[in-house]
Amino acid sequence: MLNNTEFTKRLENILEYYSLSASSFADQIDVGRSSISHILSGRNKPSLDFIMKIADSFPEVDLYWLLKGEGSFPKKEDTPPSINTSTTVEQQSSLNFSETDVPIPTQLDKVPPKPYKSPDDAKTIKKVVILYTDGTFEAFSHL
Repeated sequence: MLNNTEFTKRLENILEYYSLSASSFADQIDVGRSSISHILSGRNKPSLDFIMKIADSFPEVDLYWLLKGEGSFPKKEDTPPSINTSTTVEQQSSLNFSETDVPIPTQLDKVPPKPYKSPDDAKTIKKVVILYTDGTFEAFSHL
């Protein structure tokens, strides 16, 4: 469950980091100024739409940090761990590979996903967020 007090502190951190007033922040993420005021005062909890607008408008804001307070702000560029798919000669010989076997790739090919288009080609999916029962989530977006 989202801790409203902690979320408010993180929202205030964002406002301070970007030197924004609550009203200019509301304008930037395209929400009503009263929405920001109600969240900052603790009257209301943020909606998923509100949170996603922050994540979309401010790429330095890590979604997991915003929701759970874990991670860092501003977001640090994580380099994905390298996957070593090559094998040594000793490993290959112990597996009894022959020259006709498929070679083990040394790099994984990265194929960009194609965006889903609705049958009428009027809409495309921008982001998918999967929420798990343990309170964690994954966000997938097509750039």
